[in-house]
Amino acid sequence: MCACAAESLPRNWFTGEKHIRMKIRLPENVRTIIETLESCGHEAYAVGGCVRDSILGKTPADWDITTSALPEQVKKIFPRTVDTGIAHGTVTVLLRGGSYEVTTYRIDGAYEDARHPSEVSFTSNLLEDLRRRDFTINAMAYNERSGLVDAYDGIQDLKDHRIRCVGDPMERFSEDALRMLRAVRFCAQLGFSMEEGTRAAITELAPTIAKVSAERISVELVKLLVSDHPEMMEQVYETGLSAVILPELDEMMKTDQHCRHHCYPVGKHTMEALRWTPKDKVTRLAVFLHDVAKPASRTTDSKGWDHFYGHPERGAEMAGQILRRLKFDNDTIYRVKALVGAHDKRPEATGISVRRAVVEIGQDAFPRVFDVKRADVMAQSCYCRKEKLQEIAAFEQLYHRCMEQKECLSIRELQVDGKDVMDLGIGQGKAVGAVLKHLLDWVLEDPDRNQRSLLLEEAKRYKLENPDI
Repeated sequence: MCACAAESLPRNWFTGEKHIRMKIRLPENVRTIIETLESCGHEAYAVGGCVRDSILGKTPADWDITTSALPEQVKKIFPRTVDTGIAHGTVTVLLRGGSYEVTTYRIDGAYEDARHPSEVSFTSNLLEDLRRRDFTINAMAYNERSGLVDAYDGIQDLKDHRIRCVGDPMERFSEDALRMLRAVRFCAQLGFSMEEGTRAAITELAPTIAKVSAERISVELVKLLVSDHPEMMEQVYETGLSAVILPELDEMMKTDQHCRHHCYPVGKHTMEALRWTPKDKVTRLAVFLHDVAKPASRTTDSKGWDHFYGHPERGAEMAGQILRRLKFDNDTIYRVKALVGAHDKRPEATGISVRRAVVEIGQDAFPRVFDVKRADVMAQSCYCRKEKLQEIAAFEQLYHRCMEQKECLSIRELQVDGKDVMDLGIGQGKAVGAVLKHLLDWVLEDPDRNQRSLLLEEAKRYKLENPDI
């Protein structure tokens, strides 16, 4: 947290720095590192996102420190360090249970791959270090001796709720193309708008994001989706970035929905649905992709009404392909696919339907299906909205009752196991699996059947009726 009473001091025209009286409460370890470096004759400041967040009244996730000390000097001053990025001037200082990245002021050389500088040189000038940073709100430094160093008017951009590049945006985005997606992400996280020149540069340089790895792109997309304003994903389309990294979004944005259930095109509907979705990575990914197959599934009848037959099933497959392309982990892919495939299903509100749905979708993913369905409905037209929400609520209530009563929903919860089945003279492998699957189906119809004696009798009967198993 910080006490913010900012008073501008005269600009130092020799260095270009502008110092502002502002009190930021530094964590004890951060203050210790800065004061230790200063006592050894070096400059040191908290820098970047931690300063920005402190000014905004947020608790920083981590604290980065920049210093005039060279990496070798930092290592001599502090007894416990890790060489986390020493080639680029970064040493991690370990202090009282915490870890803090301490980076030497640096000047980046030419960027030849739209990601890495070809060389890095160290400097003793803080302003040179701040000049290479991406956005003005991330180019502020602070220590208790000098106050806030704000050479690029980051404070004013915070006041104006604006994302603006440091210096020439064409140069900043040419250095690292991922910064274009980061600009949209910061807009979404902070609820800011984008400065016109910054946005224009993204639109012009959008094709260069093809040089960025899928792993880096997916990290930014997730941060954007779980932000306070996930609907700003639309800016990824408007700036041309999605044409390269998510062409499926372009198709969604261009696909109309002429039917009584919808009042927006597919893409706009998706952005609205995200506004109604809890801040959960899997749920928001599922909502983002729930209608991804609609452009390819669209048909129009003789009356001009659009239909999207089979889009949930087809969408689940497309969602898997997209997430694999973006290098998501298998567990996330599995859960998102399950939710996309289930989002438009409307099973009868009965205990049997609920139990079968849980088994089909998976116990881990299933609770999120109600959030996905509600978000979908809230982004539709008002046609039958009340009835749809009541239907979802009834189904959810049955699910919670099922969980409270601890009804059997998996083979491992049956009161018999594979050994019990083999003891009945049934072979191994697939035969045992087939019997256990049948027993689960049988119990899903009536949870009271999950008793050892009843299950063994049913297994015997099933074996007699299916002698080939």
